[in-house]
Amino acid sequence: MNAYDARMSEPNLFRVENCSIERTLAILGEKWTFLVLREAFNGVRRFADLQAGTRAPRQVLSARLARLVEADLLRKVPYREPGRRRRDEYRLTQKGLDLYPIMVSLMHWGDRYMADPSGPPVVLTHRDCGSPIDVRLRCAEGHEVPSPRQVTPRLGPGARRAG
Repeated sequence: MNAYDARMSEPNLFRVENCSIERTLAILGEKWTFLVLREAFNGVRRFADLQAGTRAPRQVLSARLARLVEADLLRKVPYREPGRRRRDEYRLTQKGLDLYPIMVSLMHWGDRYMADPSGPPVVLTHRDCGSPIDVRLRCAEGHEVPSPRQVTPRLGPGARRAG
């Protein structure tokens, strides 16, 4: 019996306090966060523009931006318009940019199951050739993995035994 089979036969054998999905959801797991990230990926940087794009209440947007900065997904960059006080705009960090495949996957799922009958509101295309983009899973050997049924979870180096 391999470690995966052992874990499946004894569900309480390993702890999940260090679950990557749970830790990610602790930062991202709500609507306003994804809407702020959507706007950031579309090049929106300033508070008023983020608020207009997300339609988030001011306090909610402030809290989400603070959380995204704290989590190092966004960084504040000061700017000053002539005759006005200094303000901050919000730019994606590398950690934030690494969320792009997740955002595209969410969008494509929504396009497939939630779009208007006329179709999706936005189509993402490759800047160089104009073809629509998609997100695909591949193994380290380059094989496409078309279904979750073709994936085998294995315990990783961070797995911890219970008790």
